[in-house]
Amino acid sequence: MKTTRFFISFFLVLLLAGQLGVPAGAARVPDPEIQAKAALLIDQKTGAVIYGLNEHDELYPASLTKIMTCLLVLEAVDEGRLKLSQEITATPTALEGLADDGSTAGIEAGEVLTVEELLFCLMVVSANEAGAILAEKIAGSVPSFVDQMNAKAQELGCENTHFMNPHGYHDSQHYTSAWDLYLITRAALEYPDFMRICDTSTHTVPATNTSEERQLNNTNFLIRSGRDYYNADVHGVKTGSHSQAGHCLVSTAQHASMDLLCVILGAERVQHEDGTWWTYSFGETNNLYNWAFSNFSYQTILKEDDAAGEAPVSLSSVDHVTLRPARAVELLLPKGVGLEELEKTVVLTADPAEAPIAEGDTLGTMTITLDGEALTEVDLLAFTSVEASRIRVLWRDVKEFFSTSAAKTGLAVVLVLAVLLGGWRLLFVRRRSRYGRSAAGGGRRGVYRGSRRRR
Repeated sequence: MKTTRFFISFFLVLLLAGQLGVPAGAARVPDPEIQAKAALLIDQKTGAVIYGLNEHDELYPASLTKIMTCLLVLEAVDEGRLKLSQEITATPTALEGLADDGSTAGIEAGEVLTVEELLFCLMVVSANEAGAILAEKIAGSVPSFVDQMNAKAQELGCENTHFMNPHGYHDSQHYTSAWDLYLITRAALEYPDFMRICDTSTHTVPATNTSEERQLNNTNFLIRSGRDYYNADVHGVKTGSHSQAGHCLVSTAQHASMDLLCVILGAERVQHEDGTWWTYSFGETNNLYNWAFSNFSYQTILKEDDAAGEAPVSLSSVDHVTLRPARAVELLLPKGVGLEELEKTVVLTADPAEAPIAEGDTLGTMTITLDGEALTEVDLLAFTSVEASRIRVLWRDVKEFFSTSAAKTGLAVVLVLAVLLGGWRLLFVRRRSRYGRSAAGGGRRGVYRGSRRRR
């Protein structure tokens, strides 16, 4: 069932990781009619899902598989295990089992190309042999490389992905989802060389030891001027197709400060009555981009230096501290949504917050919602420092000390001992008074200090 989703979270965290939330405001925008098995439109700035259609369904990716292959190659380059200028000789084992009618750059066994040229072959014309050659070089064998692909997918949080090869040949156990492809592509986009290569419309491979120079034309018609689907806002990423997968496409687009990523899986290619062909993976991608650009826009909700509420303060002569957001908050919202329609809910970590408080200390969070749906959450920080009062801190410490069980037990013991000592002293004084006076009187009666009269 098709659903429109627009929600914001923090991988971000995460990433992200995190969990993304559904946008309430998107319900105000009519859904586009997309003809594909699955589709996903993501706002790359905020991580918001603007549109989703069966985005977690397990489907065949065809050559979109090569995005993961390219990611692992660039990761190896970044870690120093490979160099883009490093030459690789295509081995017969790497070329085994590749279909003659599959996409190819015409690389032969014994031909020497650099890692960079192999990546152009892989991503521009979707050369299957380039994927196998690179896989064998990195992992020693294609099966070992596939193990690395699946391990990387798991690391990225892909829950509906399993690879069987580095190029996308059909296998019932070779599948992924639109969401997982977004996660994989997002990771690949962290490497500048990824977009530089996959956004290349045409590329000339220099002559090699077995071949003259050859020109590569990108299979993505969205980035090739002169084609019916050409869109100047679109950049990269990769096409894929075979009979079981249908026509698939991952791409990005930037327009009016918006930065979007789109995944289309399982689209058809149909022939019109006039004999022309229409590939829905390209057409529906353009439809989604145009729909988003027409109906959504960024709005600045909070700036970093904005006052975002107050927090009560204890143990200080100051009774409150002003709060500010930890980051500027910019949301992609349906056009026409006013800032006054957003609800901001503040939750304090402690109420009141105890001094001393340093400028920038986290004292709470603010959740921003629209129509009852959470859009994002941001930490709230102390705008200024607050000093503690020594007398109030001392009084607090005294009260806390005497509120502990150990202090209460000790105080009880002292009181009991004091009562016992007082009782004992009282008893001793009384006994001494009683018996002391009696002994003194008896002694005085036995003593004669006068003289007797003689007769």
